[in-house]
Amino acid sequence: MMNNSPGVRAVDLRVVRGGREVVNGLTFDVQRGQVTGLLGPSGCGKTTLMRAIVGVQARITGRVEVLGLPAGSPPLRRRIGYVTQDPSVYADLTVRENLVFFASVLGTGDGDVDRVIRDVDLESHADVMVKELSGGQHSRVSLAVALLGTPELLVLDEPTVGLDPVLRRDLWELFHRLAEIEITVLVSSHVMDEADRCDRLLLMREGVLLADDTPQALRERTAAPDIEGAFLTLVEKVEVSR
Repeated sequence: MMNNSPGVRAVDLRVVRGGREVVNGLTFDVQRGQVTGLLGPSGCGKTTLMRAIVGVQARITGRVEVLGLPAGSPPLRRRIGYVTQDPSVYADLTVRENLVFFASVLGTGDGDVDRVIRDVDLESHADVMVKELSGGQHSRVSLAVALLGTPELLVLDEPTVGLDPVLRRDLWELFHRLAEIEITVLVSSHVMDEADRCDRLLLMREGVLLADDTPQALRERTAAPDIEGAFLTLVEKVEVSR
């Protein structure tokens, strides 16, 4: 029987850090099989929200469900791929050695290693030590690790930052190919021109959710020519209402 629960459901989610509420009462759903963009300026709470979704953030209140289970439930560990902004692979191993190691932890086969190397376009660097890679290539190794196995949800924290335009395009195409096979993809970015690459958007500012809609609907609702203009219009409305 197909599970009709959303990929992620948050209800009145709040996170306090350092005595300050950095995520302020968020309620939203992330639908399965879509690429959802979590957009907002640096420091607005995107990373904290993602940590809450994967179950590693302390001091949360409210409710977060992932794939129908409470966030952080042990059965979710093999069902979620998570890429942080900081490198999460071993610099003194090659790309392939890193992936073989993580595949052994997850219990996947060598064929899976070859697949993810192809997916992130690192075939020509498979036997290069990670410490010798460029920053963009380093990020792609972390993404490859997250793709091992059969993740149902990918949580990607600023995966395209610092990448050249061609690679950014290729990664977004990969995200959509994954969504086509029913993998839910949640991607954060502070670059507004990436908004139109998403099926749906969550716009954040100062820990508050400004909008949860499609890019086209946001432009139409705000009469803005682009998502950056829509974002500024929404910010102005919030400030006027205070």
